[in-house]
Amino acid sequence: MYVWDFAALKPYWPLIWQGLLVTLLYTVITVITGLVIGLTVGILRTNSPRWISMPLRFYIEVFRCTPLLVQLVWVYYALPVLIGVDMTPAMACFVALSLYAGSFYAEIFRGGIEAVDKGQWEAGRAIGMRRGRIFRRIVLPQAIQVMIPSFINQTIMQLKNTSLVSVVAVGDLLYQGSVITAASYRPLEVYTTIAVMYFVVLFPLTLIADQVELRLGAHR
Repeated sequence: MYVWDFAALKPYWPLIWQGLLVTLLYTVITVITGLVIGLTVGILRTNSPRWISMPLRFYIEVFRCTPLLVQLVWVYYALPVLIGVDMTPAMACFVALSLYAGSFYAEIFRGGIEAVDKGQWEAGRAIGMRRGRIFRRIVLPQAIQVMIPSFINQTIMQLKNTSLVSVVAVGDLLYQGSVITAASYRPLEVYTTIAVMYFVVLFPLTLIADQVELRLGAHR
C-alpha cells in the first residue's frame, strides 16, 4: 500500500512558490496584454469597413478554433523560422497566450458593444456629441456591465491555460512539479499539492464571478 508523505516535499517548497509566482505573473501580464488587443480588435470589428474587419475576424477564429497547446508549440518552433528571429520559451509563451486571450476578449468586447441599444448612439448624436465621445461616455460604460462576468470567467480560464507553458520548459507551477517529481519520486504528493494550489487560487475567483453576475443581473 502506498504511504503518503507530504513531509518529503519540504525541501522543494521554494521551487513550488517560484512556480506559482511565474504562473501568476504570466496570468497578469497576458491578461493585460490580451485586454489591450481585445479592446482594439473588438472596436475595429464593430466600426470598420469589411477589408479591415475580415482579417481581424480571421485572427480571432484561428486562435479560438485551434488548441492553445498547438499555438504555443507553433509560436516557439515555427514562428522564429518565419520571421528569422530567435525566441526564448518565455517570449514565445507570452506571445501565444496574449494573442489567444486577445481573440476571446475581442469577442467579449464586440458582443458587449453590440448589446448596447442603437438608440444610445442616436441620443448622443442628438445632443451634439462626437462618435468617439459617445462611445467613451455612453456606450462603453453600459457595455462593461454586460462584459464583466465574461471577463472574469475568461481570466480564470487564462490562469488555467498557463499550465501549458511547461511544455516548452517555462518554469511555471506545473513544470516545477515535474522537476520535483523527478527528484523526489513522490508524484502523488507533488501533483496533489499543485492541484490544491490551483484550487486555492481559482476558487475565490469563481465565487467573485458568481457574485458579480448576480449583482449585475439584479441591477438589470
